[in-house]
Amino acid sequence: MLTEIRIDSLGVISTATAQFHEGLTVLTGETGAGKTMVVTSLHLLSGARADAGRVRLGAARAVVEGRFTVEDVNEAARAEVGQVLESAAAEADDDGSIIAIRTVGSDGRSRAHLGGRGVPASVLADFTAPLLTVHGQNDQLRLQRPEQQLSALDQFAAETVGPLLRKYQVHRRSWLDARNELLERTARSRELALEADRLKHSLAEIDAIAPEPGEDVRIVGEVRRLSDLDSLREAAATAHDALAGPADAPEDGSAALELLGAARSRLESADDPALSALAPRLGEAIAVVVDLTTELSGYLSDLPSDPGALDSLLTRQAELKSLTRKYAPDIDGVIAWADEARARLDSLDVSEEALTKLAGEVDIAAERVRAAARKLTAARTKAAGKLAAAVSAELGGLAMGKARLEVEVRPVPAAAQDSAPLTVDGAELHAGSSGVDEVEFRLSAHSGAQSLPLSKSASGGELSRVMLALEVVLASSDHGATMVFDEVDAGVGGRAAVEIGRRLARLARTHQVIVVTHLPQVAAFADTHLVVDKSDDGKGKVNSGVRALTKDERVIELARMLAGLDDTETGRAHAEELLETARAERATA
Repeated sequence: MLTEIRIDSLGVISTATAQFHEGLTVLTGETGAGKTMVVTSLHLLSGARADAGRVRLGAARAVVEGRFTVEDVNEAARAEVGQVLESAAAEADDDGSIIAIRTVGSDGRSRAHLGGRGVPASVLADFTAPLLTVHGQNDQLRLQRPEQQLSALDQFAAETVGPLLRKYQVHRRSWLDARNELLERTARSRELALEADRLKHSLAEIDAIAPEPGEDVRIVGEVRRLSDLDSLREAAATAHDALAGPADAPEDGSAALELLGAARSRLESADDPALSALAPRLGEAIAVVVDLTTELSGYLSDLPSDPGALDSLLTRQAELKSLTRKYAPDIDGVIAWADEARARLDSLDVSEEALTKLAGEVDIAAERVRAAARKLTAARTKAAGKLAAAVSAELGGLAMGKARLEVEVRPVPAAAQDSAPLTVDGAELHAGSSGVDEVEFRLSAHSGAQSLPLSKSASGGELSRVMLALEVVLASSDHGATMVFDEVDAGVGGRAAVEIGRRLARLARTHQVIVVTHLPQVAAFADTHLVVDKSDDGKGKVNSGVRALTKDERVIELARMLAGLDDTETGRAHAEELLETARAERATA
């Protein structure tokens, strides 16, 4: 729900703050006072394109700040908002509300902030999408588009159509993947065969050398050791002989082990306890020297004795380098390349058997899509009649009693070179992401009139009422969202205006509804009445502000809207009567 909006330097508005509450809120004011700027500010918070021409003359920038809460929206909307906030690292305010800010510079540059974080304008659009729907005159025109009409029908029948649509989309994705692979293999069979030959040749070369993980690194170390083999053997042998004595030399008592043994014997035979106590320590030293002697012997025995070992390692190293020059910087990379090449080779099988098998898989996948598309079409066709009846009934209460809305579900023929052609019941159709159907709203304005598409049959006022009737019918599927209507009552008056007020009041039972209106019959139904005032500073500069009206002020404002009768007793009496009538109508709405 939108709880507050603050506007700085937008159009004729210098600074304005408005508080919004549950139920129906109307904004009124004289022509040119700036009511449209309130709607424009909400468009900006919804991520709409920034227009520097909207910045107040002389100001460096325009700023719009909105405060939202999510407690009153449905669970799906809260989850969607939560994902946007988490991805943007945005945070709620201390009271749990979320602040969205949009700044538009006079140079055309735009900035957006959400929950204290700078974000792209598209993130604001994602944030407000489940919370705020703005219906301006351009939004009414969007109702004429087939994709919007299809979306409205699917929203109306979300419980039945939604699961079928998701199942269709899963099957369609699998079918298109298999179909595209078959087309690629068939169209590029010669090219793919050449690629397969190159891969086979490369894999044969790698397999012939059979590199092992990390082998190139190990060989470098081995080559370095073998290059220094003589010096390594001499160092180890000299150390061994110094500790244990040469194997072929007579025992002359000069080896370290012999000297340590003699020293321990002398200490053990001494009568002085202090000396004999040192003997165990010499025993420890002898044990260490014995261990070292053993390890040196093992090292010497492990040194290659084959004079050709170095040549063999150098040859192997050259083989490995021949692979790293072609396929990857190191042997581990070569092995990874080979694994990828084998996987790619499996997908390049263009033999007749492989293509026949793949074609069979495509046919099976297409049948799944076909079955899902039939069920989806049937569900939409059934829902279309219900939606048409429900909207037509609402139109009857909007002074269009003889009008009838028809919702036509029809197949979409496949175009030439179609990217997703699917044969359904003998017809070649386009299997789009939303099914094989298109939807058209057709309006018969009165009895006996031919039903025509909305774009050809509906006037501006009729289109506004069709949109409002549709929103009332769809309201149950979108509980809690804020809905903004900009002059939805354009082109209507009299009893039709009263009925529009009733419908908006009914819609406000489950939604927060904000309406910009010129009609007192609509304004009388409001729970909260805001007025946009225009003032002149005496220097030719106009400024507008937004304020909430008291009960007495509402009477004066409604009287003004009734042909400017705010300064007459008759006008005020008429306004009070209008308020009483609205209260009575709301009770039966």
